[in-house]
Amino acid sequence: MAERDLEKMIKSAIKEKKAILGFRECIKFLKMNIPKVVIIANNIPESLRKEIEYNAKISRVEVKVFNRSSKELGVICGKPFPVSTIVIKE
Repeated sequence: MAERDLEKMIKSAIKEKKAILGFRECIKFLKMNIPKVVIIANNIPESLRKEIEYNAKISRVEVKVFNRSSKELGVICGKPFPVSTIVIKE
């Protein structure tokens, strides 16, 4: 998926209130529900990345790496803070 398409998907999910931000919330949602997709920033720590990928594999959910930092991902989400992980609900 192209970077611009991923960015559009994120903005659309934020607008429609179908996005869940943050690592802890992501893990909770992966364990409770089946999200559409998980998006992670490219600078997320390896230990967190592995935990997300493990839980996503169990839930059979695709994990996409956003080729920008968590700060830039936060800006795209309209937040004044870094966002490492986004879950997009069905």
